[in-house]
Amino acid sequence: MSALPPETIAVVGAGLMGHGIAQVFACAGHPVSVYDPAAGAVATVHSRVAANLARLGLPDEALGRITVYDRLVQGLEGAAFVFEAAPEDVALKVRLVEEITSIAPAGVIVASNTSSMPVAAYTPRAVDAERVIGTHFWNPPYLIPLVEVVQGERTSSVTVERTMDVLRAAGKLPVHVRKDVPGFVANRLQHALWREAMSIVQLGIADAETVDLCVKNSFGLRLAVLGPLETADLGGLDLALSVHEQILPFIDRTPGPLPILRDKVATGELGMKTGQGFLPWTEETAAAAHARLADHLIAALAAKKAPPDAPSTT
Repeated sequence: MSALPPETIAVVGAGLMGHGIAQVFACAGHPVSVYDPAAGAVATVHSRVAANLARLGLPDEALGRITVYDRLVQGLEGAAFVFEAAPEDVALKVRLVEEITSIAPAGVIVASNTSSMPVAAYTPRAVDAERVIGTHFWNPPYLIPLVEVVQGERTSSVTVERTMDVLRAAGKLPVHVRKDVPGFVANRLQHALWREAMSIVQLGIADAETVDLCVKNSFGLRLAVLGPLETADLGGLDLALSVHEQILPFIDRTPGPLPILRDKVATGELGMKTGQGFLPWTEETAAAAHARLADHLIAALAAKKAPPDAPSTT
């Protein structure tokens, strides 16, 4: 008895995340349809994926499994899963999820890739909302294993299980986020760190370069092998309590974005794309940073002898 052919995956959005998500599933053997209304975005999907594959030292046979479309109906035809990867704009995602769920037949799972939006934010007009789920891929999605699978209030358990299965089969590490909260798990942790880092600069305790050096050359070195709660257990929770009693009263508690961040955005200091953020950037230093990250991730993943431990989904 022959195996069933791989299910077709549709990706809506051909930008930074969309083309990387398409690459993940094409490399796993799935036929992949990519839709984007911007002609320039769809025209470069194959060349961008080819560049990624070359960096990874992989053959380019996956390119033949990716087909691009400039009409949504064509891009969704025959798909069993749809991954929406549009920009982080609530109104846009509400409209897209409504349109996708109106076109895709019942039973087709619709997953929205977003860094922080809860499922409830983009599903008020969704058709059959039990099949809509959040999937937070991390950039670059073809290198970073984790995908946070976010269950909305109306998302069915079958949708969760099928999404976890297709991601796991594609080589990702899916984790089940059981409550539909902004930022999910990893971004809540990451942005808590960012806020304190910005606060330290804002208060003049240290400059941006020093903050980054402190993170990269201390606890940052062990985060890949010991998570924060493992590290707390390792040192002893009595020690954790003692340290918390000393420093938590002084940790920043600003409920919204810090003034230093608002000021930088207001003056156009947006980071790499404008040449200045917390640090100065040139085209050369930006390219070097991207290459350094990619090389580190490739080496770290190659060094892993076994897949990361995954929590139970039951």
